[in-house]
Amino acid sequence: MKKIIFTLFTLFLAISAIAEKVQIGDLYYNLNFSDNTAEVTNERSFYGNYAGLTSVTIPATICYNDTIYRVTSIGNGSFNSCSSLQSITLPNSVTIIGDEAFCDCSSLTSIIFGDSVTSIGESAFYRCYALTSITIPDRLTEIGNQTFFLCKSLTSVVIPNSVTSIRDYAFSDC
Repeated sequence: MKKIIFTLFTLFLAISAIAEKVQIGDLYYNLNFSDNTAEVTNERSFYGNYAGLTSVTIPATICYNDTIYRVTSIGNGSFNSCSSLQSITLPNSVTIIGDEAFCDCSSLTSIIFGDSVTSIGESAFYRCYALTSITIPDRLTEIGNQTFFLCKSLTSVVIPNSVTSIRDYAFSDC
């Protein structure tokens, strides 16, 4: 029994050493201590934590406890239901945009992708009604299911030759 408890305790310590959620400025991050990367996340486990933000520029790096972390991803649902968000700028360090990351950001009119984005999750921009134009980054190979579904104001989309797959309903009801 003592061995099991010791093993579980050791496992808990190892997991807690890998990641920690912190707030820096207006944004929350999950920090990965093993490779000094950070993922933008939300404060709680439900959506809508960034109500009131109108413009966000994600930094390429953040500093926490005298350690520099490279911001490499926007987590699932991070800005979901942030209805006042109008513009977002991503640095070149971000490679992944998670599922539903900007879903229901009904006022979002502008997104500037960094050059390194290789993955945009399902429904990432679902119901971003005010979004008018998108330029897909050159490193992206697939546009996922429902990525821009119900982006009713979308009138211009630039898709590079790197995109080899456009999944179901990616641009439905635009």
